[in-house]
Amino acid sequence: MSSFKRKTVSKQPHATQHGTRSSPSSAATIITSTGIPSLDDILGGGLPLSCSSVILAPDVHSAYGELVAKYFVAQGLAVKQRILVVGDSAQEFASECMWTHGDVASAPSTSGLPGDEEEEEKASDHDSKVRIAWRYEQMKQFQTTVNSSNSSADEFCATFDLTCRIPAQVIAQAAEAQILSFIPVSHTGDSSPSDSVLKRVADVLQRNGPTPQATRICVPFFGSAEWGDLTPQDAIWFHYRLRRLLREYANSCAMICPVSYLCEDRWGGPGWLQKLAWVSDACVTLSAFGGDPSLSAIFPSHHGMVHIHSLPAPHTLLPPSDRFSALRGVSASASSAGGVGENNLAFKCMRKRLIFETLHLDVEGGVGERRTTPSTTFSAVEAGRPDDGPAEQPSGVGGETSQIGSDAAAVQVGIEDLSVPQTRAGSHSGTKGQVVPTPRKSAKAKKKVAFRSDAPDLYDF
Repeated sequence: MSSFKRKTVSKQPHATQHGTRSSPSSAATIITSTGIPSLDDILGGGLPLSCSSVILAPDVHSAYGELVAKYFVAQGLAVKQRILVVGDSAQEFASECMWTHGDVASAPSTSGLPGDEEEEEKASDHDSKVRIAWRYEQMKQFQTTVNSSNSSADEFCATFDLTCRIPAQVIAQAAEAQILSFIPVSHTGDSSPSDSVLKRVADVLQRNGPTPQATRICVPFFGSAEWGDLTPQDAIWFHYRLRRLLREYANSCAMICPVSYLCEDRWGGPGWLQKLAWVSDACVTLSAFGGDPSLSAIFPSHHGMVHIHSLPAPHTLLPPSDRFSALRGVSASASSAGGVGENNLAFKCMRKRLIFETLHLDVEGGVGERRTTPSTTFSAVEAGRPDDGPAEQPSGVGGETSQIGSDAAAVQVGIEDLSVPQTRAGSHSGTKGQVVPTPRKSAKAKKKVAFRSDAPDLYDF
């Protein structure tokens, strides 16, 4: 009997908390959900604890960054995690969050219409049926995003409905149990607003107790008027100090959503977005099409592009998203060729949810287009064929003319007559003994090709 015995290592050595699980890259890294399954996939499975994320939304005509922050807060309330919302209107911001559809006490929004859910279910069932051939039913359907978890047992990421608003009693109970806390920004002290906010956040994290609890810090309107006259140095210093607090209290994570004018290089100078990416763990830009109607016409199925500046990589050199993200397509298992380039990502806000997916072009003219005439490309190819117009046959050897069409240039082919007149052998005009010259062989006729057009120019070859 062998004396060697294999050591069995537990898959989850650390006790996971509510709404958290181990990262697929390392069991020592604990991740939590942002509330959006497709965004979790981009981050490598979720947002790791002790990490900060920055969501940039430079479009002033939309509020997609604020929407992502509401998902972040709603997910924390759904799994009973501690939440800190920073801002003077933090309580109003939390009351406007979305909620799960299964909750009976959830308040329906005005955008929800009766019967819409049944129509969507019928449409999805109708789309799932293959009407081409029975053998294609076994093939995998084309997907542009990841599937959302509908299992009630999986509490990592809840399924939220944008047509349902969070009940007021949920907010009241969370505030009473000190699960939900609000930190105002405006103050009358001598210190700057960013310094006072960081001090209050540190005090709350210190009171976490002997049993640490996962804490979410949300800053939805960073850089607004309530933050005073911020400079680029103040903004960089705030992000850096907040990340240092997250490293010190490893059971917390943060999401910061700056206002629109802070999300462009023209405010912080050249390389401003790269600076934000360096002082934060994850930095993603949601470039909406609201300010550019031409992009909305080109991509009617999407509402904006997704640009990734940095991704979280705790306890490792490379981000786990490079290996485990299905949407990015960087991993070696993404294709049979051993990995491909990174996919272009986009997002769209549907009636009930916000999703991130791979960018794809729609059908030319739209899905519902009914074409009764040949396409422009087909007509152009047919018009370029040489047998479209009636071709004229050559009229003679001395002057051959071939015309391909009324619009084409006329081609004239002629043969020059270079032959020398021959002398009759039987002529007696010459004297006796005079040598009669032998006739020369006719030289090979040279062809002369000329292209004639409406212009009086002549090109000889």
